[in-house]
Amino acid sequence: MMNSIQDRMFKFCQMKHIFEILDKMRCLRKRSTVSFLGVLVIFLLFMNLYIEDSYVLEGDKQLIRETSTHQLNSERYVHTFKDFSNFSGAINVTYRYLAATPLQRKRFLTIGLSSVKRKKGNYLLETIKSIFEQSSYEELKEISVVVHLADFNSSWRDVMVQDITQKFAHHIIAGRLIVIHAPEEYYPILDGLKRNYNDPEDRVRFRSKQNVDYAFLLNFCANTSDYYVMLEDDVRCSKNFLTAIKKVITSLEGTYWVTLEFSKLGYIGKLYHSHDLPRLAHFLLMFYQEMPCDWLLTHFRGLLAQKNVIRFKPSLFQHMGYYSSYKGTENKLKDDDFEEESFDIPDNPPANLYTNMNVFENYEASKAYSSVDEYFWGKPPSAGDVFVIIFENPILIKKIKVSTGTEDRQNDILHHGALDVGENVVDFKQSRQCVTYLRLGEFKSGNFEMSEVNQKIPFDINCIRIYVTKTQKEWLIIRSISIWTS
Repeated sequence: MMNSIQDRMFKFCQMKHIFEILDKMRCLRKRSTVSFLGVLVIFLLFMNLYIEDSYVLEGDKQLIRETSTHQLNSERYVHTFKDFSNFSGAINVTYRYLAATPLQRKRFLTIGLSSVKRKKGNYLLETIKSIFEQSSYEELKEISVVVHLADFNSSWRDVMVQDITQKFAHHIIAGRLIVIHAPEEYYPILDGLKRNYNDPEDRVRFRSKQNVDYAFLLNFCANTSDYYVMLEDDVRCSKNFLTAIKKVITSLEGTYWVTLEFSKLGYIGKLYHSHDLPRLAHFLLMFYQEMPCDWLLTHFRGLLAQKNVIRFKPSLFQHMGYYSSYKGTENKLKDDDFEEESFDIPDNPPANLYTNMNVFENYEASKAYSSVDEYFWGKPPSAGDVFVIIFENPILIKKIKVSTGTEDRQNDILHHGALDVGENVVDFKQSRQCVTYLRLGEFKSGNFEMSEVNQKIPFDINCIRIYVTKTQKEWLIIRSISIWTS
């Protein structure tokens, strides 16, 4: 009893110290939001450890139940949780290499898959096949695929490894396909967990184990590439998806992001910087029993100060499995934004944007030039109003496409306008502007599109200008501005 009281007093002192640190950090929030969020994450980790320990201190019955159902031992806790003091460091797991050759160099993108035995159906081989078939020879040089066979059934793993090595031997030899397994002894408790959301115990066990499966996969992939994308094991890929991803990353150069989404379903098509993977792995492990992985990812993104979802359309990955990995239940979810054939993502080279239109709330000009599902929205424009794109460097343009209005606001288009291209940039007051412009054409039904621009314009283009030729009563949405360079 005395030891229990002393433990509680010690933990109280720990928590008091943490609150003192947080209070000091409060005055720094305006100077460093990310730093404050980092402390918040650490605070949450300590809170979770405190709560978990408190359950044990409350009574021996809980410990006895956990011991009897899972053969719990102290060593298991030590190597599972000892790394949480270093939130960005690697988790100490000794992986089993089931099929692999040494990775000779760091790739651009790692594609991660975690798979378990299903009661009905098996889509893993088709998923791997789609990844490789939908990639060109040049793209294959820049990707690695890591498959975590996360089922504890060794017979199933042996069969899957045999099938994978027979069908994809040349990819394994080339070092672009690796099959691993994290042994069961590294997993935390999976039985007798908290039943959040009134989920049945087997559902809680399934989703909690899945969080750990993903955490160990992320941990393994932390140093294999510059970027990482998570797929599920029942996915079909769009053709040349890597090229599309690279274009999007290039278009966001210089901006802050944590997660880019190339599918709106579950844990499919979520892209990360590889340097964030250790933190994400720790995060999933720490809160593995709290909620499903895709919900945890939303909290992770927010804690690292990415407020809004950054999702791209059309989607690059499609869910194809009919039977879920949980109990073989039917899962008919489909991403209606998916396009399997290759599509032409614009280059949209780096540029500054300016408009003298009255911008509504936070629908600023830059959102019309982004690949993200956002747009510019302004109050009714007047004749002579402009929306200008000034490129950082002169460019040769192959194609221009501008779309205005949306499906639910079909009248908020540019009813009367033209598109001009300019050259000879000069500094004017606090901005840069083009001196001369040449008119390319008029908007029709709110849209403008022109190909082979480089064959019609005799100079390198510094600016593009959308020019309002007649005052309108309707508001204006510029949904997207797309530029393809030569």
